[in-house]
Amino acid sequence: MKIMLKDILSISGYGGLFKFVSQGRNGIIVESLEDKKRMPAHASAKVSALDDISVFTETDDMPLKDVLKAIFDKENGGPAIDYKSSDGDLKKYFGVVIPNYDKDRVYTSDIKKIINWYNILHKHNLLNFEEKVEENSELKEDSKESAGEEKEPKVKKETKKKEPAKTTQKKKTTKK
Repeated sequence: MKIMLKDILSISGYGGLFKFVSQGRNGIIVESLEDKKRMPAHASAKVSALDDISVFTETDDMPLKDVLKAIFDKENGGPAIDYKSSDGDLKKYFGVVIPNYDKDRVYTSDIKKIINWYNILHKHNLLNFEEKVEENSELKEDSKESAGEEKEPKVKKETKKKEPAKTTQKKKTTKK
């Protein structure tokens, strides 16, 4: 089962990570990665896809997938340190993984979340960094092949215009 970071969610007020299941009437239905229990995430809940999260650095923001890749490389594919370690140990560890992270805007609670998320994703074998490299190399090969070929001009498809829907009006009656 291939899961992308855009399908993995973090919900404010709930610990852990969730997988998007479906759209509900009042929000979305999610499934916990830890205990596989499903629950609704209402429209008022702050839900963030891991793909949309980034970490402040001294130059630019670093996407979470790059941070997770850096932790993966540092640990040689193994689990990271426990997110319940002391604040000093967590900051030192994160400084080794991402030396240029913004120490003023990235709080210890953020580091704890990221390390916890990494360990959850690692535990469930959802850290697939090799696939992205293969896709990029395939795209490069395709572009090299098509660079020498002449492209045919695109033909614009004609579509039939739909007539506006007819509406009927009902007379309003009032009682006197």
